[in-house]
Amino acid sequence: MLLAIDCGNTNTVFAVYDGEDKRCEWRAASKSGRTADEMGVWLNQLMTMKGLEPSDITDTIIASVVPSAVYDLRLLCHRYFSAPPLVVGDPDVDLGLEILVDRPEEVGADRLVNTVAAHVTYPGALIVLDFGTATTFDVVDADGNYCGGVIAPGVNLSLEALHMAAAQLPRVAVGRPKSVIGKATVPAMRSGIYLGYVSMIEGLTARIQAEFGEPMSVVATGGLASLFTEATDVIHHLDNDLTLRGLREIHRRNAARRAPTPETT
Repeated sequence: MLLAIDCGNTNTVFAVYDGEDKRCEWRAASKSGRTADEMGVWLNQLMTMKGLEPSDITDTIIASVVPSAVYDLRLLCHRYFSAPPLVVGDPDVDLGLEILVDRPEEVGADRLVNTVAAHVTYPGALIVLDFGTATTFDVVDADGNYCGGVIAPGVNLSLEALHMAAAQLPRVAVGRPKSVIGKATVPAMRSGIYLGYVSMIEGLTARIQAEFGEPMSVVATGGLASLFTEATDVIHHLDNDLTLRGLREIHRRNAARRAPTPETT
């Protein structure tokens, strides 16, 4: 079985795959300083509840946008599962795509993993819209290459900044407003955030397609993707498992590449 780990700025997702089937998935806050032993004890308890043993894990793969977390995630895979991980971004990990930007080393691992998954799932040129700590728009050409994108503040980050910077504005949860014009502070804030982001999504996807010069499908993923997909018809596909499927696909490609041939066995 494969243990896939997606470490983001807000949450870290652990998923166990048995071939093509996802057996389990768990989330933990991406707290700074969390050790391999802490994660190992927590994860082993959750696996036991699902009838799994550490020895069931034969392979591991990691994508992380938190550099300080990679050491302990590597150690977790070695110490608790005896399965040295593939780490997206390492030179020996083949993603099967070209990174067509000025500084390829600066592209987040999650964005590349999403690119891989989106290309094998959906035909043609794509915009991958990820609602995470940041809201990102990633451009994928018809050959599956990463062509760049747009980074905007995440929805919850914007709400928190609004609350912190303005003394009279409360902390509110993101939600679809009943009307555009708010008749009180909280409805006005919800309208500004929610419909403001809908307008940003519609405007940026239109500008990206105009600049790219060909029709593109828009794939949405991330925690708030479903909330915004219902508000606009520019999003064609909602895919909350995109990153995890990308990790599974990258592992599959590299496992096939590293498998011994009859001549070498």
